[in-house]
Amino acid sequence: MIYATPKVTPALGSQLGELADLRAALGDQVKTRSRWMGSLRREVRASSIESSTSIEGFSVSPEEALELTDGRDAPDLEQENRQAVACYARAMDHAGAMSLDPSFRWVDRVILDLHFDACWFQRDKDPGLWRTGPVGVTAPDGSLEYRGPDGEQVVGLMDEVLDWLAGGDLEVDVVVRAAMAHLHVVSVHPFRDGNGRVARIVQSLVLAREGLTAPEFFSIEEYLGAHTQEYYAALRETQRGSYQPERDPTRWVSFCIDAHLVQARQRLAQIESAAVRWSRLEELVESRNWPERLVIALEQSIVGGTERSRYGEEAGVSPATASADFRRLLDAGLVEQRGRGRNVSYVASDSLRDATGIAS
Repeated sequence: MIYATPKVTPALGSQLGELADLRAALGDQVKTRSRWMGSLRREVRASSIESSTSIEGFSVSPEEALELTDGRDAPDLEQENRQAVACYARAMDHAGAMSLDPSFRWVDRVILDLHFDACWFQRDKDPGLWRTGPVGVTAPDGSLEYRGPDGEQVVGLMDEVLDWLAGGDLEVDVVVRAAMAHLHVVSVHPFRDGNGRVARIVQSLVLAREGLTAPEFFSIEEYLGAHTQEYYAALRETQRGSYQPERDPTRWVSFCIDAHLVQARQRLAQIESAAVRWSRLEELVESRNWPERLVIALEQSIVGGTERSRYGEEAGVSPATASADFRRLLDAGLVEQRGRGRNVSYVASDSLRDATGIAS
């Protein structure tokens, strides 16, 4: 037995109506071919991944998150925090591919493979395998906060979850289905570790399978990372310490809808801010009679830094031209160089941020 999807109350219906309007506005924005949308998409994706892993105690800086999620840095095996982010990014890439697969089916290997991707660096936690023994979530004071169902129940319960994912409640708003998918996985707790990460990835996959453009703009990982205590409180109120699928999950669904509302408003504000930033960079480049492509280099330097190959690829210029462009920006004091040789990168200087009114 798994949780039953709650009926949409008038209060939930009102929230979903408001969210539908925000999602439509957000969808219109992310479909634009604005030159700055690529940088913002990378920034949002990195922040979402870093936020989700931070919930389970893995911490990296925003700059590191961008490098790791862009594939610009390969962490050593002993760098657990960085491995967690890189592996989560790989799982999200895998989920993204699944969202586009016309022959996709909800089968056990979908969730098992996402767990393997996300927890690959935790070899002692059986990545890609269902647990066979007991599992519990320990509170900060050492007490048992949640006890998952017995190990011998996992396969049967996950079969029920997968059957539901494939054909259950398809008429329900995708945000509600995604919230329930999250609740099902995290409540069955089918793995020795990484259950929260996989539950959040599955939630994002359900959203992405709906065909949402740029699904990273519609996920709620960043909100969950910033409101971890509220996130756990909503789960505790629903689960009450053990697997009780007869309980009403309305409180949990309402929490997720609230998260989507806040996150959608934030994303729209970020898009507006990114457009203003790009406009100011265009004015700066034009005032110096530089080639328009240098706006790309400056934008990339602000959003986590960049290097010649990445800039050259997006601007469509040769390595020699990319090097010359960065020399010009260095001489103007608008970027700073980090590293040497093949590890050279460029980040925005304080002068660039001051000239464009962009906070550090």
